[in-house]
Amino acid sequence: MKPAFAWLLAGTLALLCGNAQADLQLRLKTEGLSLAQQHASQALLDEAMQALPPRLIQQLDRTIDVGWTDQMPDNAYGEAALVAELDLNIALLPSLTDGSAAAQQTQRPHGTVRREMLATVLHELTHLYDRARLWPTAERSLIQRCTRQNNTSGLIGLPDECRGQNDRRFTLSDDPRLLDLAGWPQYVGRRGQREQHNRQVARSPDLYEITNPREFVAVNMEYFLLDPSYACRRPALYRYYQAHFGWAPAAKDTCAKSFAFLNAGNDFAKTPLGQVDPERVYAVDYLLAEANQNWVSRWGHSMLRLVICAPGRPRGPDCRLDLDQHLVLSYRAFVGDVQLSSWDGLVGKYPSRLFVLPLAQVIDEYTKTELRSLASVPLNLSRREIEETVEHAAEMHWSYDGNYYFLSNNCAVESLKLLRSGSNNKQLIGLDSIMPNGLLEVLKGRGLADTSVLDDPREALRLGYRFDSFRDRYQAMFEVIKKHLPIKQASVEDWLSLSAEQRRQWFARADLRTSAALLLLEQASYRRQLLLAQDEVKQRYLGARELKNGGMEKANKTLQEILANSGFLSRPAELLGSSGYGLPQAAEWQRLEFESSQRQKQLQSLTLDLDKEVRALLEPARAAEIAANEANLKQVGEHLRALHKSAGGLELP
Repeated sequence: MKPAFAWLLAGTLALLCGNAQADLQLRLKTEGLSLAQQHASQALLDEAMQALPPRLIQQLDRTIDVGWTDQMPDNAYGEAALVAELDLNIALLPSLTDGSAAAQQTQRPHGTVRREMLATVLHELTHLYDRARLWPTAERSLIQRCTRQNNTSGLIGLPDECRGQNDRRFTLSDDPRLLDLAGWPQYVGRRGQREQHNRQVARSPDLYEITNPREFVAVNMEYFLLDPSYACRRPALYRYYQAHFGWAPAAKDTCAKSFAFLNAGNDFAKTPLGQVDPERVYAVDYLLAEANQNWVSRWGHSMLRLVICAPGRPRGPDCRLDLDQHLVLSYRAFVGDVQLSSWDGLVGKYPSRLFVLPLAQVIDEYTKTELRSLASVPLNLSRREIEETVEHAAEMHWSYDGNYYFLSNNCAVESLKLLRSGSNNKQLIGLDSIMPNGLLEVLKGRGLADTSVLDDPREALRLGYRFDSFRDRYQAMFEVIKKHLPIKQASVEDWLSLSAEQRRQWFARADLRTSAALLLLEQASYRRQLLLAQDEVKQRYLGARELKNGGMEKANKTLQEILANSGFLSRPAELLGSSGYGLPQAAEWQRLEFESSQRQKQLQSLTLDLDKEVRALLEPARAAEIAANEANLKQVGEHLRALHKSAGGLELP
């Protein structure tokens, strides 16, 4: 096909020369066609005209000559030529004429050859319409200047003068809102530029759509016009086309109110498939995990929290108490080889995917294990913006597979893009922060984040706007121990740095309250040992993965199986294979339930196996310390229960 601006220049000159006429007409080239071929061809064109939006017919005001050609690759159906011609592949004419094209199945998205031919006509007419939308007062010098700066990605990256404002833009495919929804969002950190690569690659009806914005517009026009389920599968794009044309074809009667998602929680005993109803989402919070000393966490971690009301509860502030219902949207670097390399993070070797997690797990991960506090700051979004953000998050959950860069496409950048494209809030346009803590400040500065909820620390904790690190609680428990036992350590860190055996000598001397404090700190020590063991396993696994020793080989196989089977939690589209596109529909949920349940059962089994096999990879000292820590937990627990019982209390579990 010809370069976009060649079409643009030719179309502009035609309009300036006064060649426009009333309404679109499709004129069949009949030379060399039999009467039957003419009738079949005309029927195809008539059906296409009936499917087109009235506005397109009115604005694409020209006669398009449609003919059959043998100058086309075998796998091509057709293409637009010049500004008023459309060529179809003559190899398809016999089956169109005898009617067999209507029954002939293909591997292409629309099913039959006849349906694909109709889609092709609509696709190419959309290209012509897209290219014909010029400024009424466009000057030839401007067109020539923009033509020289055109690139293969369409109009992405062009100067502002080549774009237009509001409805005065060159093309439909250059509409900023369309680009946001289509997968070419603003490049955070490079003001005014758009990302060059579309990463919404899963659950696509036709990957040709991500070639460039022009093809995206044309491909999606096919489905907008021909697929009654398009409104449910790609609701935001359906609304976009509907608003642009002021019209929409007949759609499916009703769409499901809820969106399916896979809960990536670590409780493998629970079925991962869940549903979220946007109407039950009371608010969207910016959830920030505070920084720590780790290289990849020194600027914090950005997430979004969905404050979801319990079933039956009216939407309102009390929904913040329904913590067990709340979900967290977290873009994370999905590490497929059990390795977290800072260099790989810099060069984007990790996939970036949208995980949906239970709030309780996220709180535990950060406050108890990583000893990092969480701040949950409400975002000032309208009701429509909240619901459309939830909808867009569901679409990204099923379609997005990006690259994670710690410095340029990290959690803050991904969260900002999700918010901007989902809510379409004008305050987010031009917002450019790439650091999690910096993003919160910018959101606050624009009046989008209400940080006043954090002003009273005690109220913030009580109302769930803040979740403190357990470090202070651990220190308080340590003070209890220090007050009742003659230990020499000055801080909780000093206490936890002791070996399990050194701490054990004090258990028998502890009273009821001190034993409770000791138990809490033994649990903290155990989590710390597991973190250290996890890092040790990674290093030994990576260093010995090529060795063919029995223990390593068996554990390596189990690790690989866990990675292969847990990948679906971050890329759920793989459960449905190549069937369908966009948001999964009710007819696909049964398969999702079965497939996710089977994977989850296998993960549960593999996790139990791994717990035994991975210990073979630990250094003897680490394995011994973990075993001693487990013995401590058992011993101090038994001591605590005995003291409680002797004090006349009910027997503890």
